[in-house]
Order: sequence, then C-alpha cells, then structure tokens
Amino acid sequence: MEFASYLAGERWSDHPGCTDPVLAALARAVNDLISDVRRQELLQDVPRVIGLTGSTVGMLRVAASAAASALPVSSMHRQHALAVGLRAALGALDQLGVEAPELRARAEAAFAAAPGAVDWVARHAEFNASIPIGRQERAGLEIVRVAACGIAEACVWDADDRLIDMLRTAIAELEKTKKPTKRTAVQVALPREEARPEASVIA
Repeated sequence: MEFASYLAGERWSDHPGCTDPVLAALARAVNDLISDVRRQELLQDVPRVIGLTGSTVGMLRVAASAAASALPVSSMHRQHALAVGLRAALGALDQLGVEAPELRARAEAAFAAAPGAVDWVARHAEFNASIPIGRQERAGLEIVRVAACGIAEACVWDADDRLIDMLRTAIAELEKTKKPTKRTAVQVALPREEARPEASVIA
C-alpha cells in the first residue's frame, strides 16, 4: 500500500486515499502475514488497487469475499467469527438491494465447507443480524483481519497461495462495482537496432 501511495502521487503512507480502506486493510494484512519469499509477488497487483476506492457496497463485498475465502480452512474459533461476519455482510448487501450472485455462490460453498460454524451461528440468534448502517467500514476492517489471520494460521500447506488468492479475489470483487473506463492504447517504439524489416509498414 505504501508503493500504491507513491505511484498515485500521494504522501507516502500504508493508508492511501487512492484505495478502499477495507481492501487496503486486507492488503496490509496479507503483506504482513505472507512469507518473505512470496511477498514480492504482490507488487504486480499494486496498479490494480490504485484508484479503486469503494462505497459502502464495495466495503461489504470485499469483507464478504475475504470471509468466504478464509472460512473453510480457518480454525474453529475463527470460523465462528467469520461465519457471523459473512452472514452479516450478506445481510447488509440484502438491505442495499445488491444481488452479487457469484459472491453469494462462493459464500454458500464456504458455509457448506464449515457446517460446524453454521450450526454454531444458528444456535446464537444474537449474532444473526446484518451490519448496522454506519458500521460497515469498522466491521469490514475486523472481518478482513480475522480472515487473513485465519488463513495464515490454518493447518494447510498452501497458506501463501491462499493469502494471495484471497487478496486478488477481493480486488476483483471490488472491481465489479466500478464502471469500466476507456483504456488508451500506448504505442512503444522499438530501438532502431531491434526493429525488424518484416515489421515495417510500407505506405
């Protein structure tokens, strides 16, 4: 996120204004928890998060996406928290009239992979509520923190792969909320000695 702030022309910070705060929190968590060997792979995703500022819907989708990624492999006590957070985020999206079918399909698959957590949430009706208005960012920050720790501490051999995938999937989820922008083609001239005759265009 510091590199993103630099490329965006902002003051050097790991809390840049150019990126949705919940997504930025997830990126920081993944960066801190991933192994040193794999951390450099995250650099290729920096351009994607620049300008990717979110709304309330964006924050909820990022949080729900991260929870769905982490729920199946996290320890039981983290599964309880993630199941609560995932249901709450989906409930808040319902209230806002957001369908997000692909996200909901991932959530259902995550719930199916963690039946114990689903049963626990069902037995605790006090947790079956959507995220209150005005609390989405705070809740989203907590959900992504638990999700990242859940994967990092899970008894799996591919934790780094899962952390990277969780971040990239969340980025893609937020990208779905943005209107497509017209891309400008950039032409790069080859150095004269590298130019090939067969590539020339004869007028």
